[in-house]
Amino acid sequence: MKNIYVLIMSLCLFAILQGCDNNGEKKANDESQRKLRLAFVSNGADDFWSIVRLGSDGATRVTPNVDLDFRVPANRTAEAQQDIIDSLVANGVDGIAISPIDADKQTDFLNKIAAKTLLVCADSDAANSKRVCYIGTDNVAAGKLAAELLKTALPQGGKIALLVGYPNAQNAKDRIEGIQDELAGSSIQIVETLADGTKSDIALKNAEDALEEHADLAGMVGLYDYDGPAILTAVRNANKVGQVRIVCFDENADTLAGVATGAIFGTVVQKPYEIGRQTVIRMGKYLQGDKTQLSGGTVLIPVQAVTKDNIDGFRASLKVILEQ
Repeated sequence: MKNIYVLIMSLCLFAILQGCDNNGEKKANDESQRKLRLAFVSNGADDFWSIVRLGSDGATRVTPNVDLDFRVPANRTAEAQQDIIDSLVANGVDGIAISPIDADKQTDFLNKIAAKTLLVCADSDAANSKRVCYIGTDNVAAGKLAAELLKTALPQGGKIALLVGYPNAQNAKDRIEGIQDELAGSSIQIVETLADGTKSDIALKNAEDALEEHADLAGMVGLYDYDGPAILTAVRNANKVGQVRIVCFDENADTLAGVATGAIFGTVVQKPYEIGRQTVIRMGKYLQGDKTQLSGGTVLIPVQAVTKDNIDGFRASLKVILEQ
């Protein structure tokens, strides 16, 4: 009887432990199958962010159990971004990707958010925050590539001006650093760096003022999407197309048209579709248990220089992306 009693107790204990194991497996399985709510907060609305959104939306179609809420701040301010994020966290979002407008100013706020939900920086980093990962361009390298275009466009050197939206945004600081590093020791001199708060009308006025202030200005660089077209308009109005060489960033339609005619020497294009796609896919898989998706803290997406020589091929590839 004693042996039978021990056998029965052993079987009962085994059944209990087996049930615990099954419940643990079931819980893990339920977590991987749970519908995730992700959010992406841009720093504004322009062609670049429209393509990022296409990539983000495309990622939800290939990543199971992920919903995406893509938000564009009504005002391009750190405060507007923070209002959006506060609302998302209050509604229990599982993860947020953001392109911080002013990384230094927003770091404390971002740290509070990182304690409540998965936080990733995309396009522009907040390296001193507790975000899990940065996904986007190596902007120092992108700045160096822009400077290489400048050196080709201005073999004799000369004075140049930089136009930028938010000089305190990490992507802007990194691009400027890359330009400065690559131009060090050259005969090209940066005489002004002009901020426009991401307002194209102010960018145009800044370009006009730079042309008036420096009659011998040899080149201008637009670091944000809309800056290239603003510079081109100012240069055309001053009848200095070809005399003032233009280098800029991103694939704004007017920028590409300027490159095609030669009025803009070249543009450094990122891969906004891939930035959006990689961000959503990696966040989703990370939350579903694959922590390698965001390991290392950085996922860099390569850039490309587009000039008159390769504009046709680039436009063809961009058309394929936009028609998806």
